Amino acid sequence: MRTAQARRSFQLSHWSFMFAEIALWSFVVLAVTGAVLMVFYDPGMAQVTYDGPYAPLRGALVSQAFDSTMQLSLEVRGGLLIRQIHHWSALVFVAAVVLQLLRMFLTGAFRRPRTGQWLIWVALLGLGMLAGETGNALPDDLLSGGSLWLMVSVVQSVPVVGTWAASLLFGSAFPGEQVIPVLYGGHLLLSLVVAALLLARELLVRRNGHSRFVASLPVRRGARPLMAGATAGMLIILGFGFQIAPIWLYGPARPTQVSAGSVPDWYMGFLDGALRIMPGWELTLGGYTLSLAVLVPAVVVPGVFFTALAAYPVAERIVARRRGRPVPASGLLDRPREKPVKTALAVAGITFYGLLWTAAANDQLAHSFHLTVESVTIFFRYAVFIGPVVAFVVTRWICLALRQAEREAAEHGVESGVIVRTPDGGFHERLEPDRRERRPELKV
Repeated sequence: MRTAQARRSFQLSHWSFMFAEIALWSFVVLAVTGAVLMVFYDPGMAQVTYDGPYAPLRGALVSQAFDSTMQLSLEVRGGLLIRQIHHWSALVFVAAVVLQLLRMFLTGAFRRPRTGQWLIWVALLGLGMLAGETGNALPDDLLSGGSLWLMVSVVQSVPVVGTWAASLLFGSAFPGEQVIPVLYGGHLLLSLVVAALLLARELLVRRNGHSRFVASLPVRRGARPLMAGATAGMLIILGFGFQIAPIWLYGPARPTQVSAGSVPDWYMGFLDGALRIMPGWELTLGGYTLSLAVLVPAVVVPGVFFTALAAYPVAERIVARRRGRPVPASGLLDRPREKPVKTALAVAGITFYGLLWTAAANDQLAHSFHLTVESVTIFFRYAVFIGPVVAFVVTRWICLALRQAEREAAEHGVESGVIVRTPDGGFHERLEPDRRERRPELKV
């Protein structure tokens, strides 16, 4: 009976379930294009003389990694298209995972028996970001060189073991011949872990089924292949029509140089913004100096964020029991307005992320609006604390107002647009019963 119910539940669908499908098929495209790129890519760091078709770099000393990427981009037929599809697939994959997490959080789809799926998606977000960053560093161009220095700084900022870990991963002399091979191996390992998690998630979905929506639609036969084709087609269009990561314009990585106006991929923008607005604080304990300017924004903030996401299902159950309230049922999903506090937390988190993401462009904002970088930075230092609080209060108020409007409509009826005249000569609009399908209301 349970298997049949799970199968029927799995056959129910909703437009928001497409985020999981987009993530799945984006990773499939990532795997296919990545396998092709592996054939031509050389992760070596030995210096060679570039003698390819791109004249401005001809005769320059470059690493084998950069040289093979240039050859793949400009000499291998279809190589540049494969590279760009691969890069766009990574961006879309992380975006789909973020939207899937947001959908699950707002609708309460993280509750039992689907807590395992929630934890998998949280892990996929972190692993996808790490895989994207390690992949971006592989061409060894000037843009990825800046990312490498950031990686080393973040690892070194970890107390006690930071310096040892950086030496183990990247070698005693940075950049050395060990950097790109280590990142290449890490990139492949992360990809295998992501594949295993997606497979585990698929098995959990087939066992537990999707959460039931009030307005569910049956999945038509052939819908999944259609989604796979649509996702792959979209990624091919992006790779064919929109240039991304033109390493020949950046040039090879140089420890003493950085490209002007360089920004990370969209999902790492919050980290760049946090590093830019964090004051240059240091703390000395027992003769050991902690670089809080790097440790807090690059390690503490992401660590707290992912820990809070993973622990939220358990925290919700604990809070509900301590307040003597029943744990929300997992059969039906929440409408966001039915859970004002949870919805407000989501909007506050989005606001916090958005402000950090915008702060990554503090220099460009200062230039565009004729302000000083210091004034823009100070504004964001206050905004990242005030903005989420304002977003929380406003969102909670909107949810409560919507619930109140629904209650009034259920008690007094809804406007019909029909004006009637009373025996005493007055006019009023006829109200009709609210026949809209309603969900049972849950306490916040």
